[in-house]
Amino acid sequence: MAIKVFIVDDHYMVVEGIRSLLQHEKSIDWTGHAMNADSCMAFLRQSQPDVILMDINLPDKSGIDLCKEVKTMYPGVFIVGLSTFNQQSFIRKMMDNGASGYVLKNATQQELMDAVNTVMKGKTFMSDEVSQVMRKSQAGSVPVLTRREKEVLELIAEGLTNNEIAEKIFVSASTVDTHRKNLLAKLEAKNTAELVKLAFYHNLITLGN
Repeated sequence: MAIKVFIVDDHYMVVEGIRSLLQHEKSIDWTGHAMNADSCMAFLRQSQPDVILMDINLPDKSGIDLCKEVKTMYPGVFIVGLSTFNQQSFIRKMMDNGASGYVLKNATQQELMDAVNTVMKGKTFMSDEVSQVMRKSQAGSVPVLTRREKEVLELIAEGLTNNEIAEKIFVSASTVDTHRKNLLAKLEAKNTAELVKLAFYHNLITLGN
């Protein structure tokens, strides 16, 4: 019997790319896609797939939070985290919230097939690159920030609001908010105050920046 697969991702090219990799596999029944968390939950109220490939960075809700919500309401649905992020903190939080696997968006067709088949057996799957990240990760390791993330972090440390940061670096406030959420996740901080404290601790920013 074919495995029913559903994807949640807000990038149409990603959806189409994965669909093109899987649609001709006889063991896969492609059941559709959602572009955000609300659409995903609406779909699940009507029908449950076997496996959801879930982006962790959605426009209306974190995929990490959505994963927990789906597993609470539909425990029989297996979830594979899907992301461009290979940070250990993102991977662990997704797995802690009930995901059975984690693959990067540059995954091959074989990796996607292995992920679907493995989680369907009740086992955990991580792509090779993700497995390497988890093996290398250790307590106290310093997260790697993008140039823009470091820029936003420095402005947060100066006490600027999202709107003020947006004006300063010429992006939208929602983009700044996404960077802020990513920074909180990467540094595993509960709030902005802890984020700044950890940033100084890891020497990601220094006084006088």
